[in-house]
Amino acid sequence: MDLVERFINYTKFDTQSSEESTSVPSTAKQLEFAKYLKKELENEGLSDVEMDDMGYIYATLKSNTKKKTPTIGFISHMDTSPDASGKDVKARVIKNYDGNDIELSPGIISSVETFPELKAHKGEDIIVTDGTTLLGADDKAGIAEIVQAMCYLRDHDEIKHGDIRVGFNPDEEIGMGAHHFDVEKFGCDWAYTVDGGDLGDLEYENFNAAGAKIIIKGVSVHTGYAKGKMVNASRLAVEFQNMIPENETPEQTEGYQGFYHLIGIESRCEEAKLSYIIRDHDRNRFESRKDFIEDCVNKMNEKYGDGTVKAVIYDQYYNMKEKIDPNMHVIDIVLRAMQESGVSPRVEPIRGGTDGAQLSFKGLPCPNIFAGGVNFHGPHEFVSIQVMEKVVKTIVKIAEITEEYND
Repeated sequence: MDLVERFINYTKFDTQSSEESTSVPSTAKQLEFAKYLKKELENEGLSDVEMDDMGYIYATLKSNTKKKTPTIGFISHMDTSPDASGKDVKARVIKNYDGNDIELSPGIISSVETFPELKAHKGEDIIVTDGTTLLGADDKAGIAEIVQAMCYLRDHDEIKHGDIRVGFNPDEEIGMGAHHFDVEKFGCDWAYTVDGGDLGDLEYENFNAAGAKIIIKGVSVHTGYAKGKMVNASRLAVEFQNMIPENETPEQTEGYQGFYHLIGIESRCEEAKLSYIIRDHDRNRFESRKDFIEDCVNKMNEKYGDGTVKAVIYDQYYNMKEKIDPNMHVIDIVLRAMQESGVSPRVEPIRGGTDGAQLSFKGLPCPNIFAGGVNFHGPHEFVSIQVMEKVVKTIVKIAEITEEYND
């Protein structure tokens, strides 16, 4: 099976995860894809293929060298974002893309003005959707590339490598992918998530991340008799949000700038709930941001009475740079692999997070490399076949260079 066929087969599985679920995986349909992948890995001749009852898959491409080499891993996630439908994806290949607007379906246009990233792929073969679903390159492209690279290494015994572990997990899109990943069972010295964006992306800095739930207790009274009695939780919710600095939101920040992001409000007179995510690359500023939310709660309670407003703040993940810095050989290897594959590295901080961030704090240094997808989480997502091929070549080179690590 070639790379494109493999990827398009994967997109036919609806693997959307759910933030509302408490099960693992968060949606049963992810298990169907996991079963397919397990069988495929077995058919391709990988060893130690196993899937646990939560849908986590582990497999090994056995070493073909007599050298003592590090065991490395490549990891991707099976789920797609809850932000857009992943059901009945209709992937289409546009050969030799001409650099102009693309009509995905009648009336649905991917324009180069809105999506200038398209221009970088003029002359390439790109895979798009029909404009009604996401594509799923995040991260089924990563899975396809890893599997294809393992098949290439299997078929080219002249390329020497140590043991290579493969790991595929559910629920990355809802921040839970690494929670049940068995790092001890995986047994790697280091690994790479193949979950980045366009050509050459290499990421080993990410946000420190927290979530915050604000609960506001109101008092509901008939409006005709409300004076001095009613406490309108909906109005207090607006007041709370107005305390958040306007210039510290995702819409107003870039690069290393952190933010507060209001992701949802449930509101009625008697009770209101606000959900935030808090992000910052700097650990001290990150802690200060959480303190700021608590200060806002205290000010509201001073004004409206103790217990009116409550905050539940919980950390989600931390900046992997803290764990990568002492292990910079992991980065040196992938930089060399990219360069030898004809790829110009683009090292940038992630304005988000990956499973690799959590895995790094679980003892597995795990930077993130490009998978090729662009415009994730929506119907204008696309991926270049030529970029996907470069990912495969880079993975193969990483394995080859790692075999020389102890020379």
